[in-house]
Amino acid sequence: MQMKSLHASENLEIFGLETSENNEIALVNAGVKAGFPSPAGDFIFDTIDLNRELIKDPDTTFLARVSGSSMQDMRIYDGDLILIDRSIAPSNGKIAVCYIDGEFTLKRLEIIKEAGEIKKILLCPENADFSPIEVSPENDFLIWGILTYAITKY
Repeated sequence: MQMKSLHASENLEIFGLETSENNEIALVNAGVKAGFPSPAGDFIFDTIDLNRELIKDPDTTFLARVSGSSMQDMRIYDGDLILIDRSIAPSNGKIAVCYIDGEFTLKRLEIIKEAGEIKKILLCPENADFSPIEVSPENDFLIWGILTYAITKY
């Protein structure tokens, strides 16, 4: 999976994906136990293609590198890579990449409706040190895509 930088801002750097390559890597089919270790003879190797496993629609899926700590309570950390799918419909509670007033940000959507009509949209951080952002009609605002995976380096 090759990446080409498409946009860089203070909060996110967005990459396009080249998924035509085979990205098969070894997969331990025995299951990795988090309890007692299993005998080494139980390891059965197979391969999986990360493109097929992680990307539903290559034309609408992008990678981004997160900057900042506003989503740390969702275990999304500074420097993490995230996969974003632009074909997924935004809905209440989803984690979204939003474009607001010239900047990209990653936040949980809180969509408040009355009688089936959207009354308010809040972009909620998952860190008590940050406040929600209330979207107003004056904001230049777009829900750019929905988070599907986060990749954290340990």
